[in-house]
Amino acid sequence: MSQGSDRPLEPRRKAVVVGASSGIGQALARRLAAEGFDLGLVARRQDALEALAAELQRREGVVALAFLHDVRDTQDAPELLQTICRQLDGLDLFVYSAGVMYPQDAAAYDTGQDLETLEVNLSGAVAWINPVAQRFERAGGGHIVGIVSVAGARGRRALPAYSASKAGLATYLEAMRNRVSRAGVTVTTIHPGQVDTPMLAGAAQVRGPISVDRAAGLIWRAIRQHKQIAYVPWRWGVVALVIRSIPSALFRRLNL
Repeated sequence: MSQGSDRPLEPRRKAVVVGASSGIGQALARRLAAEGFDLGLVARRQDALEALAAELQRREGVVALAFLHDVRDTQDAPELLQTICRQLDGLDLFVYSAGVMYPQDAAAYDTGQDLETLEVNLSGAVAWINPVAQRFERAGGGHIVGIVSVAGARGRRALPAYSASKAGLATYLEAMRNRVSRAGVTVTTIHPGQVDTPMLAGAAQVRGPISVDRAAGLIWRAIRQHKQIAYVPWRWGVVALVIRSIPSALFRRLNL
């Protein structure tokens, strides 16, 4: 059972996870529930979302509320955030884990897929994190977590929109950290390497992926430690450093 149910007199922490119906977002929601968080779960897959909410309430004894939302509907994010915060009676932690990656294909020029990738991975994050950051700044505390990717370290020829969206989100999170840290707000940028999720099916090469449960555990550790940047697992930080150091003329010739 959760810490919250074991210690009912202590106020429970409140978290919102956007992209909670699958992959890292789902695994992290389970971990947060096990740590005693009441949860607002946001995603566009209604059946999976409602099943997760019911599971967490039954197994962990926490409040877990499901909110159907497509992050491409950016104009809806501020009002939905207010609704969730009212129903949870507060907010301490916000996680943006929504993401999409189409199969790697260096010969593909699909504007529709590229625009959707940018909308889900970057524009949707901005639409949510802006009002969250403003709320936390006014409150003088709070924690924002954005799930990025080591693929944002360079422009991958088979993943131009995905690489750009993740690099853009990493820069956005850094800028937001610089803005709100003086108000006591923590912003954590998570760079996962390969994680065993449905998204990995689109990867051209698979190199020792970790399970979503292990990824969620490592992300939770980064949250507890108030890390600014964390690679999951840490070895991908070394990989990203090496990739960034490759001269552009050479990087163009590599099958990356």
